[in-house]
Amino acid sequence: MPTFASAAAIVARLRDAGFETYLAGGCVRDRLRGRPAADYDIATAARPEQVVALFPRTVDVGAAFGVIRVVADDGDYEVATFRTEGPYLDGRHPSSVRYAGPREDALRRDFTINGLFYDPAAGAVLDFVGGRADLASRLVRAIGDAAARFADDRLRMLRAVRLAAELDFTIDPDTVEAIRGHAADVRTVSPERIRDELVRMLTGPDPGRALALLRDARLLAVVLPEVAAEIGVPQPPNFHPEGDVFEHTRQAVAALRHPSPALAMAALLHDVGKPETLEYAPDRIRFSRHDERGAAIAESVMERLRFPRRDTDRVTALVGRHMIFKDLPQMREAKRRRLFADEIFPELLELHRADCAASHEDFTLYEWARAEAERAAAAPPPPARLVSGHDVLARGVPAGPRVAAILEAVEDARLEGRLRTRDEALAFIDGLLARGSGGAETAGNAGPGSGGGER
Repeated sequence: MPTFASAAAIVARLRDAGFETYLAGGCVRDRLRGRPAADYDIATAARPEQVVALFPRTVDVGAAFGVIRVVADDGDYEVATFRTEGPYLDGRHPSSVRYAGPREDALRRDFTINGLFYDPAAGAVLDFVGGRADLASRLVRAIGDAAARFADDRLRMLRAVRLAAELDFTIDPDTVEAIRGHAADVRTVSPERIRDELVRMLTGPDPGRALALLRDARLLAVVLPEVAAEIGVPQPPNFHPEGDVFEHTRQAVAALRHPSPALAMAALLHDVGKPETLEYAPDRIRFSRHDERGAAIAESVMERLRFPRRDTDRVTALVGRHMIFKDLPQMREAKRRRLFADEIFPELLELHRADCAASHEDFTLYEWARAEAERAAAAPPPPARLVSGHDVLARGVPAGPRVAAILEAVEDARLEGRLRTRDEALAFIDGLLARGSGGAETAGNAGPGSGGGER
């Protein structure tokens, strides 16, 4: 992992070679706040070819824009030549680059708190943009004309929200107004870049506030119209005293504990089916089969944002199955065991806990399910599969769905401990055939009531 010591050593080497050089950007902001930096960027008067000549291991990641990556033993460090830039005709890349000094370099950056330079040898800060004052005021402010900064790179509008949520800062009013006026321009940003900013928000320290800021800055309706559609959608107050569907979603993502990107996206999208399934029934508001509709919408959102297929499938499954807990106490033991053994179950359980935390706060069913899953995991494993389809066919059952149904019945009985040996399994099949039964038996299991599931 990159360290301040290695970054300072790179700065020192460039300075010793006669080039004005500083730490730059977020690492300076974090150092002034007394926080560790995730990475270190370096700004220098050295040209790319001069940087390459000074360090044995480098990678050309953007020499045309003055950027070289220096590879050290503990990580990579981006070294960029001081520059000023021409218009961003495509909303992402400058049409031209001209090498300049530190002041001009600072003025072309995004936010004042990211426009600071630091001299590690002298312990001195260079501030050409008022970044130290905004850092003290806990303010995210665009450098210069906010609209111009966002025209340069439209993703900066999402970045302003992420920074404010991560740092617990406020966005400067003029900067917010510029975002509101240009929010629609985010549609021109690549889905992958939008995805990465959203994931950082949702897995960051305050995803609930990030969603509120996206809404207030009018960005939510642009990047996640399916979630924006939840705003104002009512819910039954006895199950959802927190308010509308969007408020529930906001609180659910905030309740997650160290989520993976897939789990965070599943919490964000778990109720996107509600706006389309809202019913005013005689007894109360209902959202019949919103989980099924939500899974289809979630898959579409994940594909639009170009998530990897594995994450898309994961989120679709989590959203589609998030209501399964209300049925858990009545499930057959075998079906419960299959659910507990499914590799998706830990995240499904965490999604259920967050769902409860964001609504009625009744964790009875969650605690019961967690205890049952732990009990199942600690139990001795059942014997291996006892019979195969050939055994069923050998008893005169024609190939087809009935064979699969009989095998499922045998598997259920095995998982529930009612069958231990092959002979018992074969006798069980003979009994099914003698009774004319073609499939899984039905039997209930006692457990806590079905209350506690989100409605």
